[in-house]
Amino acid sequence: MRYLDKIDSPDDLKRLSPEQLPELCAELREFVIDVCSENPGHIGASLGAIELTVALHYLYNTPKDKIVWDVGHQAYSHKILTGRRDVFANNRRYKGISGFPKMAESPYDSFGVGHSSTSISAALGIAVAAQQERSGEQVVAVIGDGALTGGLAYEGLNNAGALKTDILVILNDNNISIDPNVGALHNYLLKITTSHIYNETKNRVWNLLGSKYIRKILQNFMFSTKMAFFRKGSIFESLGFRYFGVIDGNDLPLLLKRIKDIKDIPGPKLLHIVTKKGKGYKPAEENQIVWHAPGVFDKATGKLVKKVKENRSKYQEVFGETLLKLAKENKKIYGITPAMPSGSSMNILMKEMPERAFDVGIAEQHAVTFSAGMASRGLLPYCNIYSSFMQRAYDGVIHDVATQNLKVIFCLDRGGLVGEDGATHHGVFDIPAFRCIPNLTLFSPLNEIELKDILYSVQNPDYGATVIRYPRGYGEGVEWRGEFNYIQRGKAQLLQDGEGIAILTIGPIGNLAAKAADRARKEGIYTLHYNMRFVKPIDTEALDYVSSKCNTIITVEDGSVKGGLFSAVSEYIASKSKKLKVIGLGVPDRFIEQGTVSELIQECGYNQEGIYNTIIDVANKKK
Repeated sequence: MRYLDKIDSPDDLKRLSPEQLPELCAELREFVIDVCSENPGHIGASLGAIELTVALHYLYNTPKDKIVWDVGHQAYSHKILTGRRDVFANNRRYKGISGFPKMAESPYDSFGVGHSSTSISAALGIAVAAQQERSGEQVVAVIGDGALTGGLAYEGLNNAGALKTDILVILNDNNISIDPNVGALHNYLLKITTSHIYNETKNRVWNLLGSKYIRKILQNFMFSTKMAFFRKGSIFESLGFRYFGVIDGNDLPLLLKRIKDIKDIPGPKLLHIVTKKGKGYKPAEENQIVWHAPGVFDKATGKLVKKVKENRSKYQEVFGETLLKLAKENKKIYGITPAMPSGSSMNILMKEMPERAFDVGIAEQHAVTFSAGMASRGLLPYCNIYSSFMQRAYDGVIHDVATQNLKVIFCLDRGGLVGEDGATHHGVFDIPAFRCIPNLTLFSPLNEIELKDILYSVQNPDYGATVIRYPRGYGEGVEWRGEFNYIQRGKAQLLQDGEGIAILTIGPIGNLAAKAADRARKEGIYTLHYNMRFVKPIDTEALDYVSSKCNTIITVEDGSVKGGLFSAVSEYIASKSKKLKVIGLGVPDRFIEQGTVSELIQECGYNQEGIYNTIIDVANKKK
């Protein structure tokens, strides 16, 4: 029997000897690869962090002691070792366990995560509470070098150093997040990790010393040595942290020794480890970007299982190719993305016109204000950010863009329900969030053609700062590569005339609504259907036309009903004292967990069947 089969909690893990732990790590690796080959997930980071996970649960008394993971891509072995081994096959599936640490799921998940750079701040809050309560628990934050580029991480480091709170931050440095890391900090870390002379000398001397007193004296000497190697010294020590490293984070005996040595040292500490993303699985080691989340694959060969080839483009491809074409024609156009060039297809522009595109790292608020600065000098930045990540930059949109009426084009990728990444990644709050901000236009395309055309149209002076939101994945399969057509700002599109019942939709979900309406027409129910296109400004002429012909409106949106299209329509109808009933279909007032998009929209009731049933129900009540 494998060691892993006997482990249902970290208490079982502690029954193993240190000599048995490397074999357990090998079993964990095999298990993660087995499951992820059939049930896709974030495999690369998790394979790299297995030794770290085992060491932490072996040395700390979890769940009393707290481990706070950043993002959570690397936490699969953590889930497996904390009682979720037998349900791990349902990771990220509908009604299964979350792909990220989640407090409601397990007491070992000390803080819920999913977005980058939160671990240090959260861990510091937990540590301060433990200190106030004199509970004696120890707190560890695990953060990657990619997440460390986020400004929130520095706010946490700065505050922890000032408070001198007992906390251990482990910097898991694998030189990559999803796309290769960028920026001055990345170069600084690389400089540290490649200074072999300094690190080898430090490790040898440190190993020779057994006395904590002597080691403490040595710390001052080591800091002076680092000052000689790096003229500005350690950024972490300047923030009040005691810095330890760099060590091999995949060397389990060394990792156990180092963590054991420093875990009880008071105050803020940072252990810098270097791991290999995809460790132990050659295909994942050799192509770390693809193997961040590769989909289904053949375990034996490492060959990715290709899905049936789609005869249609992804919205991301439409964005990337169109932006490149526009940039070639308009020298004022620039592309900005916070660490998602391949996911958003900004890499298309970067490859051909590298001087016209910027990857600013995991720094959404900076991306927005950086874009605002460019716009203030007359440039036209297209700032592409995933919808759920854009939540971090809300103040920048209001304060730095909208109040100054600067023209920034925000392309919100992954709008709507995104699937298996669950509640932290669904882009369902963007329409309510941005609809209330003055000087913004808010648009969502029905299909690939409308996405291409709006990217072109926003260059026109009629448009100011504009939010374009569109979903992840494939479009409708329409032929979109052709001439550009101008879309008039604030003008809806009448897809089907009718009377009695009106369907008003925003975005690609309108295609499902059209199919539901066609089905109803076969039963003699002639609904009117508008593709609203804009939620702000909303087409009041279209709403007046609807009011003149219908007594019931059904709004359909792939986002929060509260504050979204439903609210916009209801507000206008109420302001005109119209006696129309408005029914809103979309995401209800709760967080939606993981599952396929089709499973989730069915749960929320705005799939094709749900829209059709609503039409029929309204029609029957009128008889």
